[in-house]
Amino acid sequence: MKVFVIIPAFNEEARIGQVLTELSDLPYNVVIVDDASTDQTSRAASQFKVTVLRHRINRDQGASLQTGNQYALSQGAEVIVHFDADGQFLVSEIKDIIGPIINNDYDVVFGSRFLAKKSEMPWLKKHFVFPIARLVNWLFFRIKFTDPQSGFRAMSRRAAQKIIIEQDGKAHCSEILSKVFSLKLKAKEVPMTVIYHHFGQNIGGGWKIVKDLLFSKLIK
Repeated sequence: MKVFVIIPAFNEEARIGQVLTELSDLPYNVVIVDDASTDQTSRAASQFKVTVLRHRINRDQGASLQTGNQYALSQGAEVIVHFDADGQFLVSEIKDIIGPIINNDYDVVFGSRFLAKKSEMPWLKKHFVFPIARLVNWLFFRIKFTDPQSGFRAMSRRAAQKIIIEQDGKAHCSEILSKVFSLKLKAKEVPMTVIYHHFGQNIGGGWKIVKDLLFSKLIK
């Protein structure tokens, strides 16, 4: 099947080369969405056989993923994978994410840090940030998935056509989960590994996600 890997990138010049080196031997179509980086992210990515799209202004991760989705669909993508540019996810686990879509007709598959595999997650994130995020997902959307903010996911062409990402920022994770359930798409979680180079989403960022979700609820 025609698999596209979408990688949003903002100032990832230092790390993106390693990710693309690992992807270069695999039969995937790789799309980098440079979100108006101020470093040489686009130049570093252009050294590889990938497609580089670039936002003129910084629009954040959700908007970058939607840009990537639209491009991949226009190129005939049958499966779309969302992946990070900073080396947190393992390229070797992409096959685990796309497997249920290719072999078992799932629409969307999410990687979870809370299943069998281990991820060296910061204590505060594991015991405070994520429990609050799971509670928010339950209160807003009645979603009980184990990982409330997984950025490693795959979706079928049909799912990508139905799921339009409207949250430009980090709240897109909860938005995608919500739309998967509201559209009654066939979805599951699979174990994934995460390598933490830095803390990632902090408490302030977590509250911003909540505010973005509340605002989107109020205006609809």
